[in-house]
Amino acid sequence: MTRFSVLDLVPVVEGGSIGAALANAAKLAQAAERAGYHRFWVAEHHGMAGIGGAATAVTLAHIGHATSTIRIGSGGIMLPNHSPYVIAEQFGTLDALFPGRVDLGLGRAPGADGRIAQMLRKDLMRAAEAFPGDVVELQALFAGDPRLPLQATPGLGADIEMWILGSSLFGAQLAAMLGQPYAFASHFAPAALDQALALYRREFKPSERLAAPYVMAAINVIAADSDAEALLIGSSMDQAFVALRTGTPGKLKPPVEGYRQTLPPPALAMLESFREASAIGSPDTVRAAVAAFIARTGADELIFAGSTYDPTARVRSLELAMAAVASL
Repeated sequence: MTRFSVLDLVPVVEGGSIGAALANAAKLAQAAERAGYHRFWVAEHHGMAGIGGAATAVTLAHIGHATSTIRIGSGGIMLPNHSPYVIAEQFGTLDALFPGRVDLGLGRAPGADGRIAQMLRKDLMRAAEAFPGDVVELQALFAGDPRLPLQATPGLGADIEMWILGSSLFGAQLAAMLGQPYAFASHFAPAALDQALALYRREFKPSERLAAPYVMAAINVIAADSDAEALLIGSSMDQAFVALRTGTPGKLKPPVEGYRQTLPPPALAMLESFREASAIGSPDTVRAAVAAFIARTGADELIFAGSTYDPTARVRSLELAMAAVASL
């Protein structure tokens, strides 16, 4: 049976604050736990007024204290921004606080535009090239490899479930080579989805952690009592995506009736292309779309993305969606 999980961007809405966004993230995680979702992930983004989870490990500690059973983790940590040693300490700390519940999803994108390299004092191009070696070093830090010059405390011996994230063939190939679970960012970059999953499964090499390929695919899910209501609620997410792609990102805006009809044809085509992996509508509509996506991907797990201006609408969406798809 397919597992279902939640990806949250910790959205900061127009007129709202970082504090409110973090409080809403904790409430959403509690709702996801009650509804039976398997894990709750937060993604690292920088310099974006509408996303409040940049300090990802700190955000996860907040969410972990608000929950008790759901797995918590990064979807993902952008490893080129960091020293593997520091990430081992941070996630080792999380494992000590919430044993057996912590995931570490790793990506090699910067999670921001080019200015982040200056602010982080990093050569991100070189750091991205070092990504495979840094992943292996991180594994060695958790395992306590005696060849390391210094062990990580916290970190040594931490029971962390590591993932490779990606939206291209590179991440799929690395995950296969290392025998790690693989999560594909199809919620915003679906173009290489089928090819990447086929490559991962074909080239997978078993590891101590994982005997067979394990795939997670991301899908945008907004469920409401009717198709029309879900489309209206989802227009906030649509506006955020168009703003990002046109270089004008900001805080999450209120819903707009008929928003897609206001877009010029090129912008609408762009939105529909990048939102290909979506299930937006009534419970019946969501169930049919999710079932089709499972049939397409054969994914072992789906992670539901999707931001709403009203945080109670996202809670309601998760509840309706799980009720609709639980038996798939």
